[in-house]
Amino acid sequence: MVHDGHATSERNKMEFLIKEKFEAAKQFLREVKTELKKVTWPSRKDTLSGTLVVLVAVFIIAIFLGIVDSGLSNIIKELLKRAIS
Repeated sequence: MVHDGHATSERNKMEFLIKEKFEAAKQFLREVKTELKKVTWPSRKDTLSGTLVVLVAVFIIAIFLGIVDSGLSNIIKELLKRAIS
């Protein structure tokens, strides 16, 4: 049986590259795990209060934008009525 030395060499290079990438990914995940252990996570109370602040702010902004949108729509409708007549 005849082996193609070039094909075998290319396959070995490819296997090496795959193993190298896999090892790099494993190392990255190990580092991520280590860094996550250093994080000071907010308490449940802090998380809930922060969420409440965001929801209230979004609600207020939505009301404001709704009022502005309604006002501008009425102005445009009035201008179009005057332009047509």
